[in-house]
Amino acid sequence: MRISVFGTGYVGTVSAACLARDGHEVIGVDPVRTKVELINAGRSPIVEADIGEIIAATVMSGRLRATDNSDEAIRNTELSFVCVGTPSQANGNLDLTFIRRVCEMIGKSLKNKGDRHTVAIRSTILPGTMHQTVIPVLEQCSGKKAGVDFGVCNNPEFLREGSAVRDFNAPPKTVIGELDQASGNMLAELYARLDAPLIRTDLQTAEMVKYIDNCWHALKIGFANEIGNLCKSLSVDAHEVMKIFCQDTKLNISSAYLSPGFAFGGSCLPKDLRALSYKAKMHDLELPIVTAVLPSNELQIARGIRLITEQGYKRIGVLGFSFKAGTDDLRESPMIEVIEHLIGKGYDLRIFDKNVNLASLVGANRDFILNHIPHISRLMVDSVEEVLDHAQTVVIGNNDPEFRCLPDRLRDGQSLVDFVRITNRRSENGKYEGICW
Repeated sequence: MRISVFGTGYVGTVSAACLARDGHEVIGVDPVRTKVELINAGRSPIVEADIGEIIAATVMSGRLRATDNSDEAIRNTELSFVCVGTPSQANGNLDLTFIRRVCEMIGKSLKNKGDRHTVAIRSTILPGTMHQTVIPVLEQCSGKKAGVDFGVCNNPEFLREGSAVRDFNAPPKTVIGELDQASGNMLAELYARLDAPLIRTDLQTAEMVKYIDNCWHALKIGFANEIGNLCKSLSVDAHEVMKIFCQDTKLNISSAYLSPGFAFGGSCLPKDLRALSYKAKMHDLELPIVTAVLPSNELQIARGIRLITEQGYKRIGVLGFSFKAGTDDLRESPMIEVIEHLIGKGYDLRIFDKNVNLASLVGANRDFILNHIPHISRLMVDSVEEVLDHAQTVVIGNNDPEFRCLPDRLRDGQSLVDFVRITNRRSENGKYEGICW
């Protein structure tokens, strides 16, 4: 392909050089004349392993060159990558000055170009930037329609300084956010050789992915450091502890517990978080990440309560109130807190959980149900149907398989509040609300 790369900083230089190495004709575009001259002389404007040799070889072969003329670059290419910086403003927001300026230049060049051109934003931008800034500027300056007269994609990069070439060759994933299918097809063809998952999605999802990645990486580093500090104060080898922790790829280093939903509960997580936080206080240690987990959990419970009350109905039905499906354990179940709040506010409730119903007759939770929450046990019914007959708002509190057909059973005027994403299907009759989707 014939490709132009706007911005020859870290991401742009690596992308341009590696694409040229792979056989494409690449033009780097940068207003800084020194960078342009360095590349055209076969030298790298950045310090990064292997990149100098790649630039020298691709410039010599004629597949890579640089210019400060955006018109020339657009005229001679079919695909443009935008790799300019998005620094922070004083208030933490992104400074989109460079994104806007490059889109203006590309748009003005597209105005006089007859052939279809695709613009792919590689820079890290917040969700909504493509629709609120990039596309409007391109359309205004070109007089053309995005997705019709020219293509638009968001293609976040996952390059780490020090291993950028290796990451370009073997990325963890390739994400293409596409406005139109033709542009997505072009990028998919470009990356076809890579042995990595190829994900094609909408623009806003692609914009969000890079932020989630980086926040998760920062969280992991901060968490490991807090554990390290606590371990040192307890004379425990933190590296040995974390090495053992990381060997669990079923629950610890995996997708387990990473589906957005309702608050956690049960006999382990809240208790152990409190104990570890208390131990840290005994050693005069601050663990802001660890100690923020329980308050964050409480906020999710409050969010769930607010979502229920916002439906505007007084008759509420709750399906599933043990802390997770397949158990009768009510210890620190967040649904108990939701139910007690609603009772206290005068809502009329009916509750069903087949496992808890059994536990009310026999089992370890019998005493807890009858002696600690008798006001709740009196609201328990024997079937889903009884809940549906009563409720104006139905709340799904855990992901018991029995509840998966609920959207199909919802009646006219009923509202369904889903805390667990029980299904991807939506009701044809009632109103559906997910807690964070």
